[in-house]
Amino acid sequence: MSLNLLSASDVLRTVGSVVLALLILLAMITVHEFGHYLAGKILKFKINEFAIGFGPKLYSHTKKNGEVFSVRLLPLGGFCAFEGEDEDRPEPNAFHNKPPWQRIIVLVAGAFMNYVLALLLLLVSFFACGQLLLMTYRVAPAQDALQAAYSFQDEDIILACEGKNIYLTADLMDALQGKQAGDRVAFTVSRRGTEGRSVEEISVVLRADAQFANLTDTQPLWEALGIEYSAEQQTYMVASASYRGFGFFSTIGRSFAYSVQIGGTIFQVLGQLLTGHLGLSAFGGPITTVVLTSQIASRSLQQFLEISAFIGVNLAVFNLLPIPALDGSKVVFTLIEWVRGKPVNRRVEAVIHAVGFVLLLGFAVLVDLLQLF
Repeated sequence: MSLNLLSASDVLRTVGSVVLALLILLAMITVHEFGHYLAGKILKFKINEFAIGFGPKLYSHTKKNGEVFSVRLLPLGGFCAFEGEDEDRPEPNAFHNKPPWQRIIVLVAGAFMNYVLALLLLLVSFFACGQLLLMTYRVAPAQDALQAAYSFQDEDIILACEGKNIYLTADLMDALQGKQAGDRVAFTVSRRGTEGRSVEEISVVLRADAQFANLTDTQPLWEALGIEYSAEQQTYMVASASYRGFGFFSTIGRSFAYSVQIGGTIFQVLGQLLTGHLGLSAFGGPITTVVLTSQIASRSLQQFLEISAFIGVNLAVFNLLPIPALDGSKVVFTLIEWVRGKPVNRRVEAVIHAVGFVLLLGFAVLVDLLQLF
């Protein structure tokens, strides 16, 4: 009986986590589309429908001005349909009859709203819970007197390296890339003492070369920093810790900087993909995203806020890439029209976006399948 109850409890917890992840993704997509909608309303674009979700309608309401608001079956999506968005229409407030600069504002507004929401979530997280930072949970025994004199201690929280604030593992890898065993590196840490934690400036002698093939190649990083490896857990003993030692304005600045760092990491990952330093197996599609989000978001309020912000920044940056079917590609076509004084053939543009959409779906399915093998 108890085993059955435990199993049922686990199932309910898993279902709850997945639902939470879907709600986060749906909220981010809805905010994105609302950005388009809000900018369109301000600039007097004619809007036909604002939809939350894809697929068959579950609920629909038509306003007096003809705009339709709908909630649809599939939660992973949504759209704001403008009059004449895919083809020329005689309506003066149709999408393509508006000046290029206004269209660009509408196209960029979705990503902007995602970023603003992500930044607000980070601010709430940092002020309410503190910032999650890397902590040297366990340090490996020193091999000589020099390592013993210039080493981390257990549970040091890493604040900065070589004068640069550390937010992500990628920041630490960037700061150390190319350094060799025996090099002395300056760190700012929060160190536990007899009277609590204090901020200290320390030097650490690297115990191995810091050469990283890509952003997922973290083993050389932990070996260089002297982090202990647990054979039982088959992982390096490094963790994240919540740190609240920053002042009001510093916390605001770090929230903004953290959001920028997340965006920068996306470009690093894409660059390493294009150069072959990172394989497709390092990516994940919608299913992988839902699974990881459900695992992280259900741990604590802080993790919920941070993964939501991470998804928001990712959605903002990804949508502005010049990839067919995405907002960034539509901005490129609008800029071409602005410079040439006439648009690219609308049908040709529509075909390019349609093909891009199919390829994106194929890519999403492919990277999800690669996670299974």
